[in-house]
Amino acid sequence: MNTTTKRILIVEDDESIREGIIEIIENDGLIPVPVTSGIDAVKSFQTKPTDLILLDIMLPGMNGYDVCRKIREADKRVPILLLTSKSEEIDQVLGLELGADDYIIKPFRIRELLARIHSALRRSEFMKPATARKSELSIIEFGEAIIDRKRFIAKIAEVETDLSEKEIKLIDIFLAHPNEALSRDFLLNEAWSIDYAGTTRTLDQHIAKLRAKVEPNSPNGSIKTVHGVGYKYIP
Repeated sequence: MNTTTKRILIVEDDESIREGIIEIIENDGLIPVPVTSGIDAVKSFQTKPTDLILLDIMLPGMNGYDVCRKIREADKRVPILLLTSKSEEIDQVLGLELGADDYIIKPFRIRELLARIHSALRRSEFMKPATARKSELSIIEFGEAIIDRKRFIAKIAEVETDLSEKEIKLIDIFLAHPNEALSRDFLLNEAWSIDYAGTTRTLDQHIAKLRAKVEPNSPNGSIKTVHGVGYKYIP
């Protein structure tokens, strides 16, 4: 992957943190595109090529959650990594629910930040050809829902719910391995990347959201937890 052409949108209003990230990005051969507000982030995304977004949650005016929601309405695949000083799980879940790929809690180490960035960029590159290799079926059944891959929609009865790129990927993995106990490491490697630098909590939160979208009426649904291992999909 040629990183010299990769443009990283940095959305951070704290000058010292922003300048530090810019230096890290430049030293790593990436192209930083810094902005200081949510409104400027959306404008930049709409007008300039963007390969990945580092998005602070606590921003003046339009906060990071609103920015994430706005960008996801236009683009389901661009990687979004949330930067947050909050450690409460509810904040992290909300970000993932809105379509963020992962979160990084401040203060973070340089190696961790770069590992997450490169991991997300590799996932993004991998997903481009993977999309073409997917089954020709754009409409499939999963759990209680009808999944529309092209529209990133789960439909139950007449109610439609948006799905993220990661949720579609997890569905594809489960469908490819029915009745198999899949470890958390395997699911992370397949859905995120072979060298994903995050934690299994990210996976667990994505699975919880996926269950709520495709099996809201089934407390004992088709995605089973295998204690000490991971998850199993039983059609």
